[in-house]
Amino acid sequence: MIFKWFDAGACEKFGETLAGFYSQRIPPDAKLTPKQFAAKTDEVLKKMDLQLLQFRQSNVLNFYKTARLGNGFKWALKEAGYDDAYIDRLTAWLVGRL
Repeated sequence: MIFKWFDAGACEKFGETLAGFYSQRIPPDAKLTPKQFAAKTDEVLKKMDLQLLQFRQSNVLNFYKTARLGNGFKWALKEAGYDDAYIDRLTAWLVGRL
């Protein structure tokens, strides 16, 4: 039972998947006006929120699994080339939704 508590591989993979979902829809080098960026970001975050809800319904999350999910998300965005401050804000949003 204790081993299941530390089994966070699926959570980390889901975090990476969410980062891929985000970066496909809003690439780091997207040429959008601030208004377009805000509208697109709002749309994408709503879709991500639904994915988070579905994931939480089928997975029991503890603080370790939540941290691993956020870490997978953060590093995948970092590899995609987003600004560090922006990554931190997105990761805080993600972890706050969990």
